[in-house]
Amino acid sequence: MKTKPKIGAVQMSTGTNVSANLFEAERLIKEAVEQGAGLVVLPENFAFMGQHDQDQVARREADGEGPLQAFLARVAKQQGIWLVGGTIPMVATDPNKVRAACLVYNDEGERVARYDKIHLFDVMVPGADERYHESATIEGGERRLVLDSPFGRLGIAVCYDLRFPELFRQMLDDGMELLAIPSAFTAITGKAHWEILVRARAIENLIYVIAAAQGGFHINGRETHGHSLIVDPWGSILAQATRATGSICCEIDRDFQDSVRRSFPAIEHRRLR
Repeated sequence: MKTKPKIGAVQMSTGTNVSANLFEAERLIKEAVEQGAGLVVLPENFAFMGQHDQDQVARREADGEGPLQAFLARVAKQQGIWLVGGTIPMVATDPNKVRAACLVYNDEGERVARYDKIHLFDVMVPGADERYHESATIEGGERRLVLDSPFGRLGIAVCYDLRFPELFRQMLDDGMELLAIPSAFTAITGKAHWEILVRARAIENLIYVIAAAQGGFHINGRETHGHSLIVDPWGSILAQATRATGSICCEIDRDFQDSVRRSFPAIEHRRLR
């Protein structure tokens, strides 16, 4: 009988102490690996959430060097997994901004891809005294990403990207079969939309979605929703976290995905491009 690969997601409540955050991230990655995960996804901002958005500028790293990149490469190699590194702050064109970069490492610790968050969270949350202005400190990316992996064609997106279905249709045209989406949804927007959006992206594209989230209260006063999810191509929730720090893991069945796509060929029925 063919062994089905396992995928995992890590959920954190990241603070300002980078060393403590990395220690916790590694512990939770190991926890997912102990459950059998060969692919693990970290949440957005897994290594650092400062008191102020501008704090991340001081933490930014040049492409290809820096302690956060070294951490991801080391852990991926030591654990023998593919690791989707949430997001870390990377050098931007604007010296006062960062790129919110999601780096992907293979099981040899080699970086195989980089995705820079495209859509930036510049909103005022309805019904709450909450304003966010990511574009003040983050420089948006321009290119989508889908890459080959042992688990299928893997798409990468980050948090607010989830609200823009046209991005995922283009990724589907690139052959996407599963999606990793590191996130840090707010408590309010997460309660209203997180599960709906994650399951919708899975259903409409007939893909697996691994949605790794921040969850809980943060030292900067922010509250995030948590409830990390792994969803199958039919929209069924295969694994779900609560608000607590932890990890989730489950099998993926590519034969099931192929069967769904054959018997329910909604992708082939598209008429508008």
